[in-house]
Amino acid sequence: MADFIIPFLLCNIYISGAIILLLLAKRIFKKYLSCRMQYHLWTVLLGLLAVPFLPFRTKGFSHLFIWLQSLKASFAPDTETVIYGDPSRNLMESSHWINDFTLSVNKCFPQSTGLILWGIWLFGVLVMLLLTVRTFLGLRALQRTALPLSFPNTLQLYHQCLQESRIKKYIPVYSVASLKSPITAGILKPRIYLPVSLILQVEQADHKADKRPGHTDTRPRESLRYILLHELQHCRHKDSFLNILMNLVLILYWLNPFVWYAIKAMKDDREMACDASVLNMLTEDSYAGYGNTLIDFARQLSPSPFPYVSGLFSGTKQIKKRIINIATYQKPTRGKRVQGIALFLLTTSLLFHFVPLLSAYAKDPDNFQWNLKAETVSSIDLSSYFGEYEGSFVFYDSGHDVWYIHHMEHALSRVSPNSTYKIYDALFALEEGVISPGDSFMEWDGNPYPFETWNADQTLKSAMASSVNWYFQSLDRQLGEPVLQKYFHEIGYGNEDLQGGLSSYWQESSLKISPVEQVLLLTKLSRSELAFSPENMKAVNDSLYLFSSGDISFYGKTGTGQVNGQNVNGWFVGYVKASGNTCFFATNITGGQDASGSKAAQLTMSILNTDPISPFPY
Repeated sequence: MADFIIPFLLCNIYISGAIILLLLAKRIFKKYLSCRMQYHLWTVLLGLLAVPFLPFRTKGFSHLFIWLQSLKASFAPDTETVIYGDPSRNLMESSHWINDFTLSVNKCFPQSTGLILWGIWLFGVLVMLLLTVRTFLGLRALQRTALPLSFPNTLQLYHQCLQESRIKKYIPVYSVASLKSPITAGILKPRIYLPVSLILQVEQADHKADKRPGHTDTRPRESLRYILLHELQHCRHKDSFLNILMNLVLILYWLNPFVWYAIKAMKDDREMACDASVLNMLTEDSYAGYGNTLIDFARQLSPSPFPYVSGLFSGTKQIKKRIINIATYQKPTRGKRVQGIALFLLTTSLLFHFVPLLSAYAKDPDNFQWNLKAETVSSIDLSSYFGEYEGSFVFYDSGHDVWYIHHMEHALSRVSPNSTYKIYDALFALEEGVISPGDSFMEWDGNPYPFETWNADQTLKSAMASSVNWYFQSLDRQLGEPVLQKYFHEIGYGNEDLQGGLSSYWQESSLKISPVEQVLLLTKLSRSELAFSPENMKAVNDSLYLFSSGDISFYGKTGTGQVNGQNVNGWFVGYVKASGNTCFFATNITGGQDASGSKAAQLTMSILNTDPISPFPY
């Protein structure tokens, strides 16, 4: 519950942006987009508004690419998994090659702020539901008083309008004494409800005409004809269904004023789209009569009290817009229709760019959007290695420019880096001269720590090997938050969020990064492609050195997130140099028991024995 509301509120920001974009597109392309096209653009928005509530994350082009790769692999012949023996087994048997120390972070659950916001949103939804139910019951009461249309002259006129509209399926029409405005309701079985007062005007005019031939007043009959044609267009275009969707959107997005404005604009465009459909059936000399009908009835009609039905009248201001649209209406030429379709598709494609953002933020506000177009990526199933852990493994063979990824969704999800952030923290301190490649010594202040290796003087190499928190916290204090923020932004480190405070922003707090981003940054660091001194980047790379065996050199850093005494987030990131090639990796595990950096390292070493990933020579 609390995990839902914050991402949902973030989605509302993007939704507001999409609405602004749509309004701008409508204004810019107004001369080229037909009224019906302008109305249908809002239906695209309705689709966007559904994205945050989908039970799955929609796949962007990069995810689709990965899915196609995995589908291709599923049709390939089964291959035997080859486990190589000597190199990594000997390395794993050496227990001294890595140290993984961390301190616990205390957190209070649940998050009260999220629960309060969720409760406010839910209360608003319930209020909107109650109001909707009340108006629905009012419509049902009105329908119970409705009678099938039995006035012969009006019924004859209605059949004529059905033929003009080219609607073959009969749509029932009813008369209602208490109704002031004509409405159309019903999804599967649409029905038209007419005020008795309108019907009587036609019947009385026809009755007078029968008694006094030559003194026929055709205006009431012609006005009702226009009204019936308009309501039949609502039926033809299934507007009652869209009415239901619009009101469902208002229930869910009651807190977003941009959505309220968009729904009102959509209803206005709906009426103008129906006007245009009617005008397209009429001759030009009838346009004035149709417009006069709106003016005449605007004085006596009122907006419908039922929000999920379609009606002729929706307010005086909107009537003025419709009159102007009728007065300037011209039947579109073929060239204008083609232009309109092109611009409609252009606007729709722009709106669809919001889908990955809404989808990602709806499920996880910290999700890396990776452009895979230039990459060669293969999906690989390593579930048997992960066992009880939820996690991902990312491997990049730089020599062959090939990626292997287990659990793509997790690999793109950002989590706290914990001690792996120290790789770049050291780089920033070197660049600012807080320490140097030749002098990274820092004296222990005498405060006792729970790990013996921490209770001693440190250099960058020893502090990185034993993950000494106090050493890197001292670097952070000397650098200061503005400098840290600048450097994290320059290298594009995850979400670049340091709001958790200098002492712990990296430890199950605000700063987050995905496994894919870890590998991308390690690739740049190893190749000295970051905008830092080559000597400083070499010093950091040297501090990550773990061991060698023959021509194999192994570099890496673990990280463990511990909350309330439990290891909940384990990292192992690094790279292997072997036979003139460099392969980069990042393993992250969560859930299960003891999700630590040490467990992630053990899991990684097992995976690195597996064909086709293994960087070790035969």
